[in-house]
Amino acid sequence: MPFQRSTKAMLIAAILATSTTAARADNEFLGGLVGGMIGSAIVTGVAKQNEQKRRTTTVVRERVYRPGASAAVVQERRQIQTSLNYFGFNAGVVDGVLGPNTRNAISRYQGFMNYPASGQLTNFQKSLLLAAYQRGQAGGPEVNRLISQDPNGVRALLLEQRKALTGGQTRLSGYAGLPPAVSNAIDEVARSSDPSAEQLLQRAGFIQLADLNGDGNNDYILDTSVSGSSFWCNADQCKSLVFASTPQGYVRNELLVHDPQPASFTCTGGSCRLAQGQDTQMASGGAQGTTGGDQTTMAAARSGTASSGDQGSLPVFETAKPQKSLGDHCNRVNMLTNANGGFTTVSEMNDPEFVLSEQFCLARTYAIAAGEDLAGSVQGASPAQIDAKCDSFGKAMSDYVARAGEAGRDAVLSDVRQFVLGADMTTDQLSTTARICLASGYRRDEMTPAIAGAMTLVALGEKPYAELLGHHLSKGFGTPERADLAQDWYTMAVDALDGGATPVFAPEQANRGTLLHQATMALSGGQASGGPAPVSTQGEPLPVFQVSQ
Repeated sequence: MPFQRSTKAMLIAAILATSTTAARADNEFLGGLVGGMIGSAIVTGVAKQNEQKRRTTTVVRERVYRPGASAAVVQERRQIQTSLNYFGFNAGVVDGVLGPNTRNAISRYQGFMNYPASGQLTNFQKSLLLAAYQRGQAGGPEVNRLISQDPNGVRALLLEQRKALTGGQTRLSGYAGLPPAVSNAIDEVARSSDPSAEQLLQRAGFIQLADLNGDGNNDYILDTSVSGSSFWCNADQCKSLVFASTPQGYVRNELLVHDPQPASFTCTGGSCRLAQGQDTQMASGGAQGTTGGDQTTMAAARSGTASSGDQGSLPVFETAKPQKSLGDHCNRVNMLTNANGGFTTVSEMNDPEFVLSEQFCLARTYAIAAGEDLAGSVQGASPAQIDAKCDSFGKAMSDYVARAGEAGRDAVLSDVRQFVLGADMTTDQLSTTARICLASGYRRDEMTPAIAGAMTLVALGEKPYAELLGHHLSKGFGTPERADLAQDWYTMAVDALDGGATPVFAPEQANRGTLLHQATMALSGGQASGGPAPVSTQGEPLPVFQVSQ
């Protein structure tokens, strides 16, 4: 009896081993499955079962791979890649394939949102990403204000969208009777002070209503001094947030004034300033979507015989020319782009100047996102310290920035390359500093460090950044308005893209190089002969940012 049991066991073991080997040879994926099935089957039916399993394998493979090729899945993947690129997480070419570049971009997106950087999107993370992108494309005054004022730039939409999806405070509608723009500002003041938004609304004088621009609609004044927070005030005055109604929505103005009253302000459309007799000082930020008013100083006019204390002196008002704001310019451009249903394409182009403005503001957004991604990895420096170091970088490069408005492209780059060679920094360190300071300058509307960053990157061989120099010279932000000098910078960028250089701005936008080329044909060519080569401003050494890997 024991002999029979032993013989039977050996026979079954031999059959199992033979069957498993055969199954692996036919299909490694099902090897373990076949062996397990045979172990519980009748010995005489092994061959028949193997054949059935082989047929089953073919069916299973078809079921696994067939859905992966569907058009819906590819389209969704394209949307994911487009959204990642829009927020500055470079996924590369939009091809519907979630390859290494896209996985890395997903990880960076997850890191920014403080999610585990797995490279695999959860359903919530995917919905958040796509919804925030759609909100950015829809645009509008609130979206433009958020992007222009938040230090995170366009990525602020991701944070706001998460609030909306998780029940956090975000204003799609206002407090009872108040527009969303005003309600958002109330929340903003409350976050910087002890009183809650509801308590602020109950405080006398915090909010005042009046028709400041004569359009028949209520305008709103928020007196931030009521909050008791020093965040909004200097030694003598506090910001008043004035919201003027326009057909496109409420426009926010920030003005420094003591004890604001409706009579303290005069508004035309969405642009407000202090009324005559008030201290004519506009707070940092100015009117959102409008250009700020002139700052005015007063001097005494005297005749040849009058003394300085003569009571008959006549006042002379000397008006300083306001500095052009790229942030305000891009707010207006973004609103027009949204109203037009999106960016102008090659086939739709009939206003080359506006096309260049659109592309300038788009490139600015990408530069801010990419630079702040790097700045977030800087070790041992706060955002304020980084901005201060970038101001030092701009000061050291200020003569070269000024020369860009006087001399041709090649002469300027020759000088900058000499500066780069003399800098006590590695190429990688210079490149990192330039990218971070490019973003810092654009975010704060400080053009000198931004232009310095762009021209340094071009001098280091990253020619697509030459587009930014073309935009600055074409539009006159931080440089004289010199369309003739702009042309060569544009040409360098377009030729680099045509030659296969990796796009650094809007890589998902089809035919962007062609669009830039055709738009710049409206500009006059030529070079201006420059003066002597500038000498680097002596002062602090160039900043070196240590970026964690």
